[in-house]
Amino acid sequence: MARKVRAREAEEQALDLTPMLDVTFILLIFFIVTAQFIKLPGVDISRTDAENDNNIAPLGIIIAIDENSDVFVAREKIELNELEFTIRELREGNSKGEIVLQVDNASEAGVLDTVMQAIVSADPESAVNVSTELD
Repeated sequence: MARKVRAREAEEQALDLTPMLDVTFILLIFFIVTAQFIKLPGVDISRTDAENDNNIAPLGIIIAIDENSDVFVAREKIELNELEFTIRELREGNSKGEIVLQVDNASEAGVLDTVMQAIVSADPESAVNVSTELD
């Protein structure tokens, strides 16, 4: 009989962790929903050096032009004629993020011009930020 009484007392004294787990899961869901996920271009770019050190935050859309003048958005190669539609699509999901353009030194200037025109026609009020390496 004494063992049953002690077992009941031990059960009554044990901490109930269920509310703490509920709060933890609610916080986890909150951070997942409010997080901004950065989509990297997935290509190594040899960028030019610059003396200004203005950091752009929050990053929204990163567009990369590699040494072969291929355009990449979110680790996928995009044709130039599809770029404007892709930017509009990404802009719907992230209207506040900046557009950052990473251009390889060996890429063609004509492709850069075409990409900038596509950005301006997809989102005329957006500034085009060109990513460079700092000295």
